[in-house]
Amino acid sequence: MKTFFKRSLPPVSQIKSHPKLQFLGTLLHDPNLWHLNRRSLAGGMAVGLFIAFVPTPMQMLLAATVAIYFRVNLPLSVSLVWITNPLTMLPIYYFGYKLGTVLLGQPALETEFSLSQDGLFQMLWHSWQPLLLGCFVLSTLSALTGYLFVNLLWRLQVGRLWRERRENRIKLKKKLLAVRKLGPLGNMPH
Repeated sequence: MKTFFKRSLPPVSQIKSHPKLQFLGTLLHDPNLWHLNRRSLAGGMAVGLFIAFVPTPMQMLLAATVAIYFRVNLPLSVSLVWITNPLTMLPIYYFGYKLGTVLLGQPALETEFSLSQDGLFQMLWHSWQPLLLGCFVLSTLSALTGYLFVNLLWRLQVGRLWRERRENRIKLKKKLLAVRKLGPLGNMPH
């Protein structure tokens, strides 16, 4: 599991040198932000998934700040916010809006979308409550699911490694017993 994350995440040097993260200064040098252990990866997954569904600009900066505060894996947190990118943003936020209207018991807003600034502000004025509630629920559920998923995978991986280690020890003991029975030169003992 560690090797998967090592290959998948951007290099530490690339993130530390990112110009938009330089305002964090020496906070970026905390070694806990770069560790690949169960706590750090599960926390980084939760932070990244939570921030990904928050309808706000500068999600990467927000994810980096929250990851530093909770001292979880920074590269994973920052990478996961790209779940909401220009291609996926509208469907995700629309789903969040629809979920919010269901949870609030409100009818969905049935207006024509206008690309004008007034049209956008008018739509946001009438839909901000269901949008924020729906996105908060999506954020919370995805963060919790990601956190539990990483913990489960980590535990399964550790269990598999312990089984392999135990099987290798048993094989080694069997080989040692076989060598003892044959004697030092491979002959049967007298």
